[in-house]
Amino acid sequence: MKKVMIAMSGGVDSSVAAALLKEKGYEVIGGTMHIFPDYEEATDREDHCCSYSALRDAKRVAQKLDIPHFVFNLKDEFQEKVIDYFVDEYSRARTPNPCVMCNKKIKFDALLRKAREIGCEYIATGHYSKIEKNNGRYLLKKGHDQSKDQSYMLYVLNQEQLSRTLFPLGDFTKEEIRQKAKELGFEIHNKAESQEICFVPDDDYVRFLDKNYPEISQPGPILDSEGNKVGTHAGISNYTIGQRRGLGVALGYPAYVVELDPENNAVILGKDQAVFSKALIAEDINIIPFSSLDGKMEVAAQIRYNSYPVPAVIENTGEDKIKVEFKEPQRAVTPGQSVVFYLDDLVLGGGIIKESF
Repeated sequence: MKKVMIAMSGGVDSSVAAALLKEKGYEVIGGTMHIFPDYEEATDREDHCCSYSALRDAKRVAQKLDIPHFVFNLKDEFQEKVIDYFVDEYSRARTPNPCVMCNKKIKFDALLRKAREIGCEYIATGHYSKIEKNNGRYLLKKGHDQSKDQSYMLYVLNQEQLSRTLFPLGDFTKEEIRQKAKELGFEIHNKAESQEICFVPDDDYVRFLDKNYPEISQPGPILDSEGNKVGTHAGISNYTIGQRRGLGVALGYPAYVVELDPENNAVILGKDQAVFSKALIAEDINIIPFSSLDGKMEVAAQIRYNSYPVPAVIENTGEDKIKVEFKEPQRAVTPGQSVVFYLDDLVLGGGIIKESF
């Protein structure tokens, strides 16, 4: 039997994934990450994937399935590679994507190493995505349940990580997984979905930053498109591209955040049309089906998790950089967020948005 460690979050998805792997004949071991930093409050919220409540639920499921269960202390690595990154991005007036970074640096790196140390050939998760092998390369594809597809968050996986990863839920819908959990007698079959940022218990990232990293939230000017000062902000980390509410200024027309200027600690406002971009430059590129991108390619590009892929053309513009030109201008293209490229259900890869124009 091949040995696999399932990353158990205490939720319905990873719990059923563990059961499905056991049914297929794998030797299954449960693994849960302990990642809360020392300064953070403990939380028992059901909708946080790494809370102490989640840990208890994971242990109960492991006991019911009669599989070993380990808890791995990854606090230091999580602090350095996810939380510090999160804070640094906001200090640079960029909007981070901590779930993408957690997948890249923690779940499919640090946790995978732990799995290998205890003799597991694979790591598995409850993501609704698929992995296939074709012509010697591992491919990442969207899950069958398009409403739950999580491939956007997984575009960072390299060939080694993909070769060691199993996604048991790729061919199922969320409703089918909940029904399976009920049939298995899991008390968590109706448990709420994991939401927001796991290390921000009250979902208020501004409060989190102000409390733990006050140095990055300094007052500064709010400027209009002509450079005139029209107000004062309490910190650029409070704002995102495309924001309209909570600006506290009146310009005689609907005003939106069109740019964040970290060098001058300024928030720049403009009219709605200024929020749209025809193109962007992405960096920190990962391409999955082939070693590099040659020439131009028509793709569907997705610029944030809760949006949809739209027609675009991509091409290399230098080392580790790709230019993305949209067929139609896109609203609120945000530096720091990921842009992910698709061909139908195939994930070509993606990168981090550096700038838009």
